[in-house]
Amino acid sequence: MIENENKCNKVFDSIIDWLESFLFAIFIVILVFTFILRTVVVKGSSMEPNFHDKDRLIISHFNLTPEKGDILVMNCDTPQLRETIIKRCIGTEGDKIKIDYNNNTLEVNGEIMSNEYLGEQMYDKPSFNKTFVVEDGVYEYQVPVGKIFVLGDNRNGSSDSRIVGFIDVEDVLGKVVFRMYPFDTVGVIDSFIK
Repeated sequence: MIENENKCNKVFDSIIDWLESFLFAIFIVILVFTFILRTVVVKGSSMEPNFHDKDRLIISHFNLTPEKGDILVMNCDTPQLRETIIKRCIGTEGDKIKIDYNNNTLEVNGEIMSNEYLGEQMYDKPSFNKTFVVEDGVYEYQVPVGKIFVLGDNRNGSSDSRIVGFIDVEDVLGKVVFRMYPFDTVGVIDSFIK
């Protein structure tokens, strides 16, 4: 009789230990996704060919300071656009950005950035803020303190800083660190330009 009670106690203790471990793991996952990581879904084609509509991503907002090349998710609340967007950080405060549509070049602080990851040549559009035009087809931007300049990888199909202006650093929700879906592209996200 005592032997059966000991067996029952051991089974009960094992179940309690397993339950405690399971609940602790759930608690840790909740903490991580509350304070360090979030999941987002890409909406639209502004980041093609590198990110597509309905891609599922994990972003990190822990100790984040946006840097050039980072893929960022941010709130945009301007008269032109009121939604959460995903774009590439091209410049941070103090940076001078020059976009020359005639030569299909993007310069940051005088250094020409690679266009390897773009799908096509960039075109000047009437919707771009003409305040920054320095000559026909050439724009220059000076990024103010506390702001960033962002562009979509699909430069001809993106509502970004050329239209909505500079983005406040406080509106950045996180940096894309991992793609979860589609399954054939699962993996860590690396910035293309630095």
